[in-house]
Amino acid sequence: MARTIDYGNLMHRAMRGLIQEVLSDVAENGLPGQHHFFITFDTMHPDVEIADWLSDRYPGEMTVVLQHWFDNLEVGDEGFSVTLNFGNAPEPLYIPYDAIKTFVDPSVEFGLRFETQESEDDDDEAPMEEMAEDDEDDTPKGDAEVVSLDSFRK
Repeated sequence: MARTIDYGNLMHRAMRGLIQEVLSDVAENGLPGQHHFFITFDTMHPDVEIADWLSDRYPGEMTVVLQHWFDNLEVGDEGFSVTLNFGNAPEPLYIPYDAIKTFVDPSVEFGLRFETQESEDDDDEAPMEEMAEDDEDDTPKGDAEVVSLDSFRK
């Protein structure tokens, strides 16, 4: 069988490394400026650790916000743990990087989305795409240009 380069999984690994690096810096130095994160993750992932009442309330996926109040942010090679406040009740969570579906920092219009391709014979993840977090406001945020790669091919 011919060997191929699995760009999708390589991109996923690189982007999870980026998330790990960003969270490590925040754990050490705090959130700079107006930065904050919306992190959506799969609550049914086998390595996710959240309170039963949270998994009951959010079956499938949950979005947490790291902004004003969070505590005990610890970043590891496979995931991170953090204590968040849910209605004045601190709750510890552990989120593995491969459970993350989206990671967004709306203060700088940065976002990552991890796409999964579900088929019977292929469980590999499809390439990750950048996403704009602009669900509530359809006004343009800046100049963007779509470039066709055909112009670079010989």
